[in-house]
Formats: sequence, C-alpha cells, structure tokens
Amino acid sequence: MKVSVKVPATSANIGPGFDCMGLALPIYNIVTVEETVLPGTGIDINILSGDLDDLSLDQIPLDENSIIYKAIEVLYNSIGQTPSELRITVNTSIPLTKGLGSSSSVIVGGLIAANELLGRPADKAALLSIATEIEGHPDNVTPAIVGGLVIASQEDDGSVIYRKINWPDEWQITVCIPDFELSTDIARSVLPQEVPLKDAIFNVQRVGLFIEAVNAKDADLMKVALKDRLHQPYRTKLVPGLSEITENLRHEDNVLGCVLSGAGPSLLVFSHKNSLDKIKSIVRDTWSQMNVKADIRTLPVEQNGAVVLQQDD
Repeated sequence: MKVSVKVPATSANIGPGFDCMGLALPIYNIVTVEETVLPGTGIDINILSGDLDDLSLDQIPLDENSIIYKAIEVLYNSIGQTPSELRITVNTSIPLTKGLGSSSSVIVGGLIAANELLGRPADKAALLSIATEIEGHPDNVTPAIVGGLVIASQEDDGSVIYRKINWPDEWQITVCIPDFELSTDIARSVLPQEVPLKDAIFNVQRVGLFIEAVNAKDADLMKVALKDRLHQPYRTKLVPGLSEITENLRHEDNVLGCVLSGAGPSLLVFSHKNSLDKIKSIVRDTWSQMNVKADIRTLPVEQNGAVVLQQDD
C-alpha cells in the first residue's frame, strides 16, 4: 500500500508570536510512504528535488535517524506496533534551512501517510500532539496540518490547543528567500535562556494587538503589533541585510512590517497591494549590495493544510 500527502510550507513566529503563531504558504512538499512487500528490505528514504544543491543531501539522515522516520515510529508505537519495511520518498519544493518549515512538512507528511496506512488510528488532535512532540513546538506543524493563520499552545499533557484567524485578503505577503542558509540550531543558540520581564510583557502586548489588528483589519495597529523583543533582536546579526531592509521598508507608508520567517533567514513583508513592486525592488537592491541573491514571491495564506493526494493498495 502507498500513500502520498501534500504539505504546505509554513512561516512561524510572525514577529511577536514566538513559538506560538504560524501560517501556511502555497509552497509544497509531497511525502509518499509505501509498505514494501519484501521482508528485510528495511527503511529506504529518498529525497527528490529540482535543485539538489540546496538540499545538502549529505547532511540529511536517510535511515532510522531521519526525522520523518522518527515521527512515523512514534505513531506506530502509540498503537503498539513497529514500522514494517517502508519506502519513503520526499518530493520537495520547500527549501531547507530557510525558515519555511521544511522539517515540519516532512514530519506532518510522514505522520499523515503512516496514519492512512494504519487505517487512521489517530485523529487530528493526536496527530497534532505527535507532530509537536517531534518538532518541539506547535507553531509550524499546526498550520502545516490545518492550514491558514494559526495561534497554538502545547499543554502540559502534550495536547495542542489552536485557533485559526482569518487573514485579511487585502493584506499581501511578500516572501523573500535569500541564497544563504541558516540552521535552526544556530538560530536557537543565540537566544538567551532568560529575558527581561519588560521584554516578555512587550511581546504579550504585541500578540494581543496582532490578533485585534488582523480581526479589525487595522493597518496602523498592525505596524505596532509586528514588533518583537524575544527572538529577532538576537538573530539580526545572523541575517545579513535584515536591519537595512527593515529600515528601508520603514519609510514606505503601505508597508505594515517586515519579520523573520521562523528562525530565518527568509523574511516576510506585509503590505497593501499597491506597494508590491517597490517592496521587491527595495529587498532585492539591499541584498544585491551585499552580493546576496534572492527569490522573492508574493503569496497568499494557504488555507488548506496537508491533504492526501493518492492512496494505492
């Protein structure tokens, strides 16, 4: 039996929502999991991409140490089983180490495919819990599963509470993907273990303002709400051009804000529709001065999460 699942890219944090907010984007990985018929063949993992250089394939485990296999194993173990011989294929369009949820996409894709193979023993709540256990926080895996703009919390018992928030259609998202990488481990390593109380209060305030700004479609409020003191100030030094791009965009009235996508180095720029060409020009020119090339796309929020594309007996 073989199952294929399409999973969207995700962008986490969105400024102040560190480890609790994320949104899905229409860039996709397709994960296929197949039970092989030959006993003793073990685990066969393949990564397919149109741009293998960006994948750094030699750094991706292709055995039982793979994050996708670990996710599948947790699901099997939760119902008292051990994964049989499996062939796992990831056809990827989500770039690695760019802050766009590539690891979350394979975790989610592997889990949903394995759940189908097993006859759907896990409901959505269980899949969210397992995916968050593997990923460590719910901000990427939740929108990957349910789609849209999401605020989520992992509870002490491992369950995930989330709510989807309707993103205003008139607000555009420009995704800016530079040609350099930044691993999540490095981006995490620069964060302090403790933060000043005033900074924690600042971010709590901004998350509240963010939710109200989105619900009320209040652009002026959104410009205030996108500010952060928990992660972006510490990561700025890891992302060449971030300070300059943010400063250059600040002078554009129709720009609501610029934030890191997840741990970076990709950026999200929120704006009204009539500023898209100007935004792309500013970002491209600023990075060009630093010899950085960029893939810049204006994308909507992907309202659908992961979907099963194919199921063959």
